[in-house]
Amino acid sequence: MTPADRAEADAGDFIAGAIIGGVVGHSIKNQRRTTTRSRTVTRKKSTGSSIPSTQEGRNIQASLNYFGFNAGAVDGQLGRQTRNAVSQYQAYLGYPVTGQLSAFENNLLISSYNRALAGGYAVQQQVASTPDGTRGLLKTYRSEMAGHSPAAAAPTTTIVVAPQSVPQATTPTFAATAPAAAPLAGAATSAAASTTGLPNFLGAGTQASLASHCNTVSLITNTNGGFTTLASMSDPNVALNEQFCLARTYAIAKSEELVSQIQGFTPDQIATQCAGFGPAMKDKVASLSLKSRDAVVADVSSFVLSTGMSPAQLQGTAKICLGVGYRTDNMDVAVGSALLLYAIGEGVYGELMGHHLSQGFGPAKRVDMAASWYEAGLAAADSGAAAVFVPGQPERTELIRQASLRSSGVPAAGTLPQAQPASSTGLPTFSISE
Repeated sequence: MTPADRAEADAGDFIAGAIIGGVVGHSIKNQRRTTTRSRTVTRKKSTGSSIPSTQEGRNIQASLNYFGFNAGAVDGQLGRQTRNAVSQYQAYLGYPVTGQLSAFENNLLISSYNRALAGGYAVQQQVASTPDGTRGLLKTYRSEMAGHSPAAAAPTTTIVVAPQSVPQATTPTFAATAPAAAPLAGAATSAAASTTGLPNFLGAGTQASLASHCNTVSLITNTNGGFTTLASMSDPNVALNEQFCLARTYAIAKSEELVSQIQGFTPDQIATQCAGFGPAMKDKVASLSLKSRDAVVADVSSFVLSTGMSPAQLQGTAKICLGVGYRTDNMDVAVGSALLLYAIGEGVYGELMGHHLSQGFGPAKRVDMAASWYEAGLAAADSGAAAVFVPGQPERTELIRQASLRSSGVPAAGTLPQAQPASSTGLPTFSISE
């Protein structure tokens, strides 16, 4: 975890960089008129409802309603009634009543909802035998996630969801729309995507919900008895998806930690600031599937210089907006923030670009181009950079290395050579010399 003093500095840097100075400053002069129009429209709408509607919000409301915590209409707007329902949910499970879901509470709620829906008649029997009804499932599933196997959970063994049975990708290369929840793609999907070599229109990837995708991943992981390890890995794409969604959860948690230390601004106000950052990075996110890693980093580095903001300001802003982008399913904000962090020298965030290219969320799916980003992120981890995602998983770096190798068609035997940081980016690199 980041020390408290560093976290406070990051939060302060966000205020200076995003709230006061604006996320992109004076560097986007040709977008000022458009931005002003957008803000004007937002203010006019605020007389009715200023709360943005998101897919994750709808998932949360549907889950709360299913378990008997009345969140009202499933409209994706997390207002007072939804916060009251969240408070009831937290009180029932013995968590601090804040009205705001932590990353773990959110994951438990939505993954339990998906699992209950998939359980069919067996779950109905389980609910009927529990005094708390559907709410009782939450405690049962939580116990199982913690490694306990109460007798009451036996009916859940009838749920059979295996990675091999997940349908292959149904999103065509030039699809204008995508399914609401993207399924896990198998090896055949990766091969098909790399054979064409053609990205989507302007490099834009699927518009499917990453939140829903990660809920599906969580359901499969729970059903299979836990996360994939090096020893148990049979489908590298499943392993990559698990680590992708874990990284997303940690990014959201870090963002919420920093937001909680910002005084005078609500989370919704900060989310609005971050949303305004998306259009500035849209083209750079799309270029991930069109340009080499060095070319993308050069573009983003030029953008960094043009903002007139210090690296510390950009770092604080990007860490908060990264989590906001994931929480609101805004891939331009999320991937754009990860690109900024990578460009200012935090190489471990290269892993995220590898995940997005590997799965096609944000930029178009390009497994072949994902490899260099994975290598860059792993190289930073190998050089001693502090882990920002799942620090308690010692084999994580090697797991991603082997999974990305196999996913891109490289034989599993052997180990990926330790990649050296690219020198052509103009970014400073830090290595330990003997």
